[in-house]
Amino acid sequence: MNNRKRSFYEVVIKRFFDFFIALVAILVLSPIFLIVYLLSLLFLGGNPIFKQYRPGRNGKVFPLYKFRSMTNKKDAEGNLLPDAERLHWWGKILRKTSLDELPQLFNILRGDMSIVGPRPRLIKDMVFYPEYVMSAYSVRPGLTGPAQVYDRKSELSWESVFQRDIEYANKVTFWNDLKLFIGTFTAVLKGGSAGGSADAEKNNKREYYYPDQLLKDKKITKSQYTRGLELAKEVSAKKRKGRIEYQADLQAKEEDKENDNK
Repeated sequence: MNNRKRSFYEVVIKRFFDFFIALVAILVLSPIFLIVYLLSLLFLGGNPIFKQYRPGRNGKVFPLYKFRSMTNKKDAEGNLLPDAERLHWWGKILRKTSLDELPQLFNILRGDMSIVGPRPRLIKDMVFYPEYVMSAYSVRPGLTGPAQVYDRKSELSWESVFQRDIEYANKVTFWNDLKLFIGTFTAVLKGGSAGGSADAEKNNKREYYYPDQLLKDKKITKSQYTRGLELAKEVSAKKRKGRIEYQADLQAKEEDKENDNK
C-alpha cells in the first residue's frame, strides 16, 4: 500500500466536503432519483437498484449501489443471457449520462467512497492486479475520477489507466479534485460513454475486463484465469476478504495444482 504522508486536506477537509456535497446532492436530486427509479421499474422490471461488492480503500470489500441498466432475461435453462442481450435502451441512456451512478451518493455518505478518486473496479479485475497498482487504492474510490474524465471510451491501455490512478493517489489536492469534478461534467456533455465492453470491442484498444486482457496477451494461463474468477466469486459471496489475501490464495492454488501434476 501507499505509505506517503497525507495532507490536512486529504485527512480532514476532503471527507467533510464528501459528506456535505453528497447530502446536498441527494436532497436536490431527489426528484431525478424518483423519476429514474420509476422509469427503471417500468422498463426493466424488478428492483431498479442493485448492489455489487467491490474492493475499496486498502482492499476492503463494500456494497456499491447503482441503478440497473440491464434486464434479468434468462435462457430456457434459467441462466442469465449475455450482457449485450440484456442491456436495455433505457440502460444505455443511464450509462451514457452517468445517471446509473447516482445511488453511489449513499456510498459516499457511508464513507465507502469519495466524490473524487480512482473508480472502484470489479473484484475479478483486482484479483489479478500487480502489487504496484494497489498504491492507487490507499485512498477511497471515487464517484468520479481520472477514468471518468480521461478514459470514457476505453481508448487507453490498462497500464495508462493504472498510472493515472496511481498519480492521483500519490498527490491528493483540492485543486486536482476540483479539476476532475468539473472535467466530469465536460466529458458527459461531450457524450462519451463511461466505458463498456461494446466500446472496448469497437475501439479495439484494450479488453474491458483486466483478466481478459491478461489472457489475450498470454500473461496468464487459462487455468489461472478460471481460478481467479472463481476466487472473485468466493470473495463477493463472503464479503470480507481483501485483495492481498485472495491474490495470495490464487498463487497458492496454482502452486498446489502444479505440485499435484508432477
